[in-house]
Amino acid sequence: MKNIIIIAFMFLIASCSHKENQPAQPAEKIPINENKVVLTEAQYKSAGIELSKPTLKSISSIIKLTGKIDVPPQNMVSVSMPLGGYLKSTNLLPGMHVNKGEVIATLEDQQYIQLQQDYLTCKSKLKYAEGEYLRQKELNASKASSDKVFQQAEMEYSNQKITLTALSEKLKLININPSSLTASSISKSIHLYATINGFVSRVNVNIGKYVNASDVLFELVNPDDIHLNIKVFERDLDKLSIGQSVTTYSNNAPSKKHLCKIILISKDLTAERTADVHCHFEDYDKTLLPGMYMNAEVNVASNNSLTIAEEAIVNFEGKDYVFVATANRQFEMKEVQTGIKEKGFIELINGTAIANTPIVTKGAYTLLMALKNKSEE
Repeated sequence: MKNIIIIAFMFLIASCSHKENQPAQPAEKIPINENKVVLTEAQYKSAGIELSKPTLKSISSIIKLTGKIDVPPQNMVSVSMPLGGYLKSTNLLPGMHVNKGEVIATLEDQQYIQLQQDYLTCKSKLKYAEGEYLRQKELNASKASSDKVFQQAEMEYSNQKITLTALSEKLKLININPSSLTASSISKSIHLYATINGFVSRVNVNIGKYVNASDVLFELVNPDDIHLNIKVFERDLDKLSIGQSVTTYSNNAPSKKHLCKIILISKDLTAERTADVHCHFEDYDKTLLPGMYMNAEVNVASNNSLTIAEEAIVNFEGKDYVFVATANRQFEMKEVQTGIKEKGFIELINGTAIANTPIVTKGAYTLLMALKNKSEE
């Protein structure tokens, strides 16, 4: 009997030891609503909750573009010499200012001498041919000379006039005034003059170099009508219009803004599906140079949209949410899709369902933290 009691006692101890070694079973978690939060009176006051309903606003989007400073063709001049020649002198350097009519270079060549000689010789021949033509005309009228002789005199006179006119135009090409040319004023040198007021953008020659008629010696730019040429993709063209304002800035000085207005929208698309849009600066800035790359921003007004203060939006796990008031100090988190932001307001793309519902505009992140802590309990 004593042995039976001892065995029973040992079995009881072993049974208790086995129960102690088994892991404790977790208590069943009571399901909670992960999107709703209820605040106490003290929590509500501490959070500084403010409510507001979504409102309709005309909100604008910003199109960000790139472009570069440009000048119209009439404000950019390539200077060349139509008859070629050797560059005798010039003092031009890139960046120098020139005035219209100012001598910018002197060239020399024997063909200039020959051209002046041909002109003066032709002028003398024309004078003789004119006299002979008038004499033969008078004689032919009285039948004192044949029609053939008169016609030859008339033809010679006409040919000399044509030749003189052609030579006169050639002289004008090299900036020599035919009417003031005399035998004593023949020169081997001719001058090149600036045709616009502006700046020298490029010098392509040096003294002593022979230049051909097709060579560009200098490039001049008049920046008075400088403008911005921006590239706009096809999808954004219908959002732009003539007279629309554009804000532009360079990468070197992003804080320095320049205001422009759209003056021309190209009707032709490039292979990249972009069109050129030309903008005129309201105030010319001398620091803006042709060829400089610029950033541009265009405000595009949209229709009235349902908006809420940006503070109302909370981002959690990559999605946007708002807290709507469902009862006294009770709030529910709802997912929303947001759009354009402007002046502290943000567009609610799918906000029709909460259009007339009070939404937390201050303290939204406090509610998010309270909700998150509640879910982790």
